[in-house]
Amino acid sequence: METAPPHTRRHAPLALALFTAPWGFVVANAAYAWATRDGGSDATGAEALALTAAHPAQMRLATVAAMLGSLLMVPAVLGARRLLADRSRRLGFLGATLMAGGYICYFAVVFGGITVDVMARRGGPLADYAAVVDGAQSDPSAVWVFLLFVLGNLVGTLLLGLALLRARVVPLWAAAGIMAWPPLHVIGLVAGTEWFEVAGALTQAVGLAATGARLLAASR
Repeated sequence: METAPPHTRRHAPLALALFTAPWGFVVANAAYAWATRDGGSDATGAEALALTAAHPAQMRLATVAAMLGSLLMVPAVLGARRLLADRSRRLGFLGATLMAGGYICYFAVVFGGITVDVMARRGGPLADYAAVVDGAQSDPSAVWVFLLFVLGNLVGTLLLGLALLRARVVPLWAAAGIMAWPPLHVIGLVAGTEWFEVAGALTQAVGLAATGARLLAASR
C-alpha cells in the first residue's frame, strides 16, 4: 500500500486551509448581505442590536462563519507563504504577516457578535446595551485591534496576491482573484451594499483554492 511522501503530508493541512478558509467569509458576507437586503447595518451598537433582533439566524451564521474563516486563514496564509519559498520573499513575508495578524484581530472583532446576539435575545435596557457595545469598540485599548484588522485585510491581502503574481507560482487569474478582494470590499463600503463583498470573497476563495492546488502539486 502506497503512502504519501512526508513533505506532501506536511503541506496537506495548509492546502486544506487554503481550500476552506475563504468560504467562511463567503458564507459570512452572504448571510450579512441577506440580513441587510432591506436596509439596516451594524455600524453602531443600537443598529447592531436592531439588526440582530430582526435577523438572528443570519447574524449568528455570519458571526460563526467569520470566526471559523479567521481561524483557518492563519494556516492558509502560511501555506501561501510556503508556496512562495524564496521567491518574492520580502513582499510575501510582509503580506502573509499582515494577513495573519489581521485575521487574528478579526476573530476578536467578530466574536463581539456573540455578545450582541445574547443581548438582543435577552431584551432589557437596549440603550445601555448599545452604549456598552459602542464603548467596547471605541475604547483606546481596543482600537488597535480594528486598525490591524483593516491593515491585514486590505493591504496584507493585496501584498500577498502581488507576491504570488510576481513569483509566478499561481496563474494570473488566481492572483487577480485574491487581489480583487480589497477593492471590492472598499467599493461595497462606499456603495452601501454587502453584495460587492460577497463577490470579492468568492474571487478570493477561487484564487486561494488555486494556490492550495499549486501547493499540493509542488510538494509531490
